[in-house]
Amino acid sequence: MSVIVRPRRSVLYMPGSNARALEKGRALAADGLILDLEDAVAPDAKAQARELVVAALRGGGYGRRELVVRVNALNTAWGQADLVAVARARAHAVLLPKVESADTVRQAEAALVAAGAPAELAIWCMMETPRGVLAAAEIAGASPRLACLVMGTSDLAKDLHALHTRDRLPLVTGLGLCLLAARANGLAVLDGVYLDLEDDEGFARSCRQGRELGFDGKTLIHPKTIAAANAAFAPAPDELDFARKLIAAHASAEAAGKGVVVVDGKLIEALHVQSARRLVALADAIADMNRAGM
Repeated sequence: MSVIVRPRRSVLYMPGSNARALEKGRALAADGLILDLEDAVAPDAKAQARELVVAALRGGGYGRRELVVRVNALNTAWGQADLVAVARARAHAVLLPKVESADTVRQAEAALVAAGAPAELAIWCMMETPRGVLAAAEIAGASPRLACLVMGTSDLAKDLHALHTRDRLPLVTGLGLCLLAARANGLAVLDGVYLDLEDDEGFARSCRQGRELGFDGKTLIHPKTIAAANAAFAPAPDELDFARKLIAAHASAEAAGKGVVVVDGKLIEALHVQSARRLVALADAIADMNRAGM
């Protein structure tokens, strides 16, 4: 069985109003870029930022990086125009902010289709409010176009009146609900940003926890954190070696008509083989991106 996995270890927010940043993104080692028209852009710069982002997308040169545009909400003065502009601008996905219902997804999808969006243009959803987290299961099943949930942990912590603790215990319930909703619907799911750019150890700890919880990668706010996120969410060499050993042992057992296989003293079942194949597929996809220069 083939396993198709797209690396999303590092997905960097970039202000859509900053032409230099959009150009720099063509050479960064991030798996994905979120070209932001929402929080990172002042109201009087929204229209110009939209033009810059569309021009950058049509200009190409981003290699295999996944290109996502975070639009303004449909109930703002800019949201509809954002969706119309991005629909045919060669982005891979549109990121909707502060999604709180399946209706929001369906309304955005209808606007994209009306604007001529190709079938492969995906929708991503920001999960950043208590109401949105509580509706995660409904949101995650809202549309076949939906591909990824993105945690907005800063806004969520604000709305919860929660403290930013080292273990992120105040956010674990919200993170878990969104993870469950994403996996139940076959979606990717990305962890929220880490705000302290001077705390390298804290960032590494947050990445480690995110991977342990099951996130595919981390959203970032500065290029200096890309390398650490890429390392944290990539399979470690020993993990990869064991995964390949497990796959080979299971294949040999099947060929010999054996229903049970033991590897390094561990009983291996089909579920372990599925996880191993996913890990190897991720490593192969990362290697392909690296060979292509991202």
